[in-house]
Amino acid sequence: MTEYSPVGHCPSCGGTLSGYDTRTKRFAVLCDADGDWPVEVIIHRAYCRECGRIVVPEEPFYPGTRIGSPIVDLCTTLASSGSHGNVTAFLDRLGVKVDRWSVRSYCHLSIPAPKTISMFGMQLPASIIVLSSLAGDIAQGQKARGTDVLAACNFPSRYLGVTFSGMIFSSLFDLSALVIFLNDLLMV
Repeated sequence: MTEYSPVGHCPSCGGTLSGYDTRTKRFAVLCDADGDWPVEVIIHRAYCRECGRIVVPEEPFYPGTRIGSPIVDLCTTLASSGSHGNVTAFLDRLGVKVDRWSVRSYCHLSIPAPKTISMFGMQLPASIIVLSSLAGDIAQGQKARGTDVLAACNFPSRYLGVTFSGMIFSSLFDLSALVIFLNDLLMV
C-alpha cells in the first residue's frame, strides 16, 4: 500500500510534529470474475506539539470524496458524454467498481472539469494517463511513492475552489496500465 505522511513542520505554527494516528482509505475497488478487490492507501496523521493541531498529509483524494481523484476524474469525464448508468457499466467492463449514484454525486462536485486527452476515440482525463505512465515505470514488486502519485493526480487535496494548473506528462500508456498499477498497489 502507498503511504502518505505529513512532512516538515506544522503548517500553522511551524512546530514539531509527532505521530498521531494511521487511517486506511479506499482508493478504488477493482473487480473481476473472482470478486471485488479494494485498493487502499495509508494516511498517517500527525500532532503538533506546540499548537496541538492535527496535521493531515496531502492525499490523492478530492475533499469530500471516498475514492481516488483519478477515478473521480474518469467518472466526470465519461459522464460528460453519457449517462451515469452507462459510466458505471463502462467502468465495470474495465474492472473498476463505482455505483451510478456515486458517479452522479462526483459529477455534482464543485471542482473544475479535469484536463482531458483524446484517446481511443474518447476523452480520458490526463490524471489517468499520467498515473498509468507512472505505473508503467514502477519495477515489478515495487510500490509507488506517495509523492509521485500526488503529482500524477495533480495534488487533489490542495483543491480549494481554484482551477488546476496544466499537467505535464511525457508518455501515454493505455488505460489498462491503471488497472495494473492499482493491482500492484493491492498486492504490496
